[in-house]
Amino acid sequence: MNWLDEVKWDAQGLVPVIAQEIGSNDVLMFAFMNREALGKTAELGEAVYFSRSRKRLWHKGEESGHIQKVHELRLDCDKDVVLLKVEQLGHTPGIACHTGRHSCFFSLLQDGQWKTTESVLKDPESIYR
Repeated sequence: MNWLDEVKWDAQGLVPVIAQEIGSNDVLMFAFMNREALGKTAELGEAVYFSRSRKRLWHKGEESGHIQKVHELRLDCDKDVVLLKVEQLGHTPGIACHTGRHSCFFSLLQDGQWKTTESVLKDPESIYR
């Protein structure tokens, strides 16, 4: 049996993916992969996701240069969520979010309001074409 056959894909042929920074264990982002993206991720050793909005594969860092080197690829007990242990690389190392922040999870609920907990490391206007 092919290892990809063991993944429980949803009705759209996707599986949710969590990217976690190796070392710090910070959760950097959440995305989806289809079968081809997961296969390419394993083959390349770099994160390749499936963009639901663009309906195509998206090699993390293809525009920004902020690639994710995959150190471990894990599947949860139900075989329906993938965890990537990654090293966030790029022109400004440590940026995973398109907002120019370290993590996409920079909003914290405090006193009934969302508070920004991380500053922008690099202006997104200078990252994306």
